[in-house]
Amino acid sequence: MKLIIHGGFFSESSTNHETKVAKQNALERIVKESYAFLKTHTAVETVVYAVSLLEDDALFNAGIGSQIQGDGKIRMSAALMDGETQKMSGVINIEEVKNPIQVAEVLMQEEDRVLGGSGATNYARQHGFEKFSTEIPQRRSEYEAKLESAGLGTVGCVALDNNGKLAAATSTGGKGFEIPGRISDSATVAGNYANSICGVSLTGVGEDIVSNATAAKIVTRVTDGFPLKDAFAKTFDELLPYDGFAGAIAIDCDGNVFHQDSHPSMVFASFDGKHLEVFS
Repeated sequence: MKLIIHGGFFSESSTNHETKVAKQNALERIVKESYAFLKTHTAVETVVYAVSLLEDDALFNAGIGSQIQGDGKIRMSAALMDGETQKMSGVINIEEVKNPIQVAEVLMQEEDRVLGGSGATNYARQHGFEKFSTEIPQRRSEYEAKLESAGLGTVGCVALDNNGKLAAATSTGGKGFEIPGRISDSATVAGNYANSICGVSLTGVGEDIVSNATAAKIVTRVTDGFPLKDAFAKTFDELLPYDGFAGAIAIDCDGNVFHQDSHPSMVFASFDGKHLEVFS
């Protein structure tokens, strides 16, 4: 069993020691709680559980604490992919839901598994997800002051369970101040992808990640025989021509865990029951 989570990119951690320590503590707590959950649950159930915990922590830009868009509203996106069934589900620009990843989980049972905008929000209401404001005072003050310094946050998880099954989940509160209607990478195969061989979750600039099809490329290359490290290296090299901004976490079916970023400021934690790694 292996588990790795990330808490976004280009965070306040680079300038605020108190925030850095708080994020380190939160990542350690969440990765350990999620690993304990993984012992008795599937990879799919675990990545939803882990990402829900990240969404519930205002230190991270997903769920509670999500960024505010250019028109003053919060719209969130999230995706879930089951490596065994190759099914992906997601919500794009969903509003006033506490845990977008849990809506994506319910959508996994539908024929139409990726919903956007009002359709996603209406679906959530119809399936018992109550109206919930994810805005916190910090995000409102940032919006009102037109601050744009903390806009590359996303959270994610990749898990390998006791049965060797892989899953990946990703959730984001957006980059902040974006044009309403903008589509992030998080609910696409560029930002969240898994099969029976490898699972990957991304964070960074969505447009760069989509242009590179980053998650799908890494998984495809590992499936085709690349070692995980080499798949990352080749894929991240392809970001260089346009200075692409991305960070990724991954686990393959052999239990190898890897992470890489193009600009060293991704926050993450991994745990296998014995070895803990936390960076923020």
